[in-house]
Amino acid sequence: MVPQTRLVMLGKQGAGKGTQCVRLARHYIVSHISTGDMLRAAAKSGTEFGLKASEYMDAGELVPDEVMVGLVAERLSYDDTRERGFILDGFPRNTYQAEELAGFLLPYEIDLAVYLDIATEVVLARLASRRVCNACGTNYGLDHTPRVRDVCDNCGGELIRRADDNESAIRRRLDLYENQTSPLISWYMERDKLVTIDADGNPDEVSLRLIRAIDVRRV
Repeated sequence: MVPQTRLVMLGKQGAGKGTQCVRLARHYIVSHISTGDMLRAAAKSGTEFGLKASEYMDAGELVPDEVMVGLVAERLSYDDTRERGFILDGFPRNTYQAEELAGFLLPYEIDLAVYLDIATEVVLARLASRRVCNACGTNYGLDHTPRVRDVCDNCGGELIRRADDNESAIRRRLDLYENQTSPLISWYMERDKLVTIDADGNPDEVSLRLIRAIDVRRV
């Protein structure tokens, strides 16, 4: 039987969570569940819920807890996550969401919460340069530049700046992170579920640090 892997990725916006989640999902052969991608898809759909989600994101605000908990609980009920596991990117964002996650995962638990530690100045520089493919969602920036400017290496799609990557929204998100999401580090540390990784460096270096740390803790 293939061992299951259940991970939560924590860190400031711009720490590289999305990039590293994709790599870890391939390495452990599990689903990468990005709440940001789910919400942006809903916003693009033009539904009532999608338009409301878009208002929150464009303003740099967090989507209400009850919406996020319901969205994630439904996704984790699918066969792929029940059989193989998952990597959660963007959830939980606070201790209430962490408690809810622990509840609907029973009788199982997450293996680890991985915290990507990086200085705010580095994050601001990364986010200012970030571009995303409008077709496949691949992220590009200072540590990952495309071979052809504004063209995705993977699918040839156009690279665009996300609407919520303007300076005011970025600073608002970082403030919200410090106030609401930072306490998660202590919450998971108290439960011996936290591993901290230096997220400064090129993506290959950070991936190696992550895999080594995760495998040591899971033995």
